[in-house]
This record gives sequence, structure tokens and C-alpha cells, in this order.
Amino acid sequence: MRISSAILLAGLMLAASPAAYATDMAAMNADIVHLEHEWARITYLVKDHDAQLSQIDALNKEAAGIVKKYPDRPEPLIWNGIIASEEAATASIFTALGYAKDARALFEKAEQIDPKAIHGAVPMSLGTLYYRVPGFPVGFGDNDKARHYLEQAMALDPDGLDANYFYGDFLIEQGEYQKAKQVLTHALAAPNDPARPIWDAGRRAEVHVLLDKVNGKLASR
Repeated sequence: MRISSAILLAGLMLAASPAAYATDMAAMNADIVHLEHEWARITYLVKDHDAQLSQIDALNKEAAGIVKKYPDRPEPLIWNGIIASEEAATASIFTALGYAKDARALFEKAEQIDPKAIHGAVPMSLGTLYYRVPGFPVGFGDNDKARHYLEQAMALDPDGLDANYFYGDFLIEQGEYQKAKQVLTHALAAPNDPARPIWDAGRRAEVHVLLDKVNGKLASR
């Protein structure tokens, strides 16, 4: 059996330079942490709409550059997709769908590399896009696909704050209020993340808003 020279060379390089590989991964992780913190700061702390849009657009471009640095890793693709999704939510109705399509393509590419990366962030993010984007003929939204992906994300990260938040939000939109209440209550049981305090506090506040909404729906029945 013949092994291509390219594959053999790659294997030799990896075996010969584990320190260089570790350095690359450390650099990538630092880039990802930067994207996480900037996304959280812009999303939860920047209140002016124009400033938020400008800053998320700049971060989207920065994330695309990080994807180019690590083209074979799913993590930069996922975070580029998350930031593109945020830009879709912030942008005008004339440009939002374009950003949403960009985000979907990034998530699908990450899915091909590792569908379980970052505790199921790929199916969670795809599921969120599919229920938040309008359906045909305006967009590509699809509640069946949304449920499939969100339940997949819950299977991968059943105790995760994000997974439970987005699944709970989806269930509210489907009118499944009792189940949504259970899922959102479980979200708040997730341990606090001291490494990402802005996101942690911001997401928990959003969960409380949804719980108030679902409690109101249940009380009115």
C-alpha cells in the first residue's frame, strides 16, 4: 500500500514538532477566548444600536481572519458563525438574511469537521438559526430541523446553560409552555462560569425573562 508523500510529510512534521503543535493550539485557544469575550461585551454591554452593529461587524471580520489561520479546526468556524448570527440579529431586514446564510454555512463546515465540538455548539447554533430565521419563501427557517438540531444539542450538553436556554426559547415559540418551564428552570441550575462572567450573567438574565413569559402563559390558561 502506498502512502502519499503529502500525508507522510504531514505525519513526520507532527511527530517531529509536538511543541510547535501545542503552541499553535494555545494561540488558537487565546484567539477563541478573545472572540468569546468580545462577543459577550458587545452583545450584553453595548447598548447603542449603531455602535453595537459597527463593533459586531468588525469582530465578524476579525473572526473570519482567525478561521483562515486555523482552516482545519471547528472552533474558529463556530465562533465566526456565532458572531455572524449576532450580526444577523442586529442588522437591518435587508441584510440580516445574508448574515444568517453565512452563519449557516460556517456551522455546516464545522459540522463536517467535528459535529460535537464545543459541547454541541454546532447543532445548538444550527437549531437556533432554523427557528429564528423566517421560513419559505422569505428565508430558510424550518421548525422540524430546529427541533432535530436542538434536541441533538441537548443530548450532547444536557446541563448546559446555552443548550437549555435556546431549547426552552424554541419550546415557547411552539406553545409547549410546561416543557419550556422545565427546560429553562434546569438552565439556571448550570454552574456559574467565572471565566466568562459577562456571558454568564447576561444569559441567566435572558433565561429569567423567558421564565417570566412562560409563567404568564401558564397562568392565563
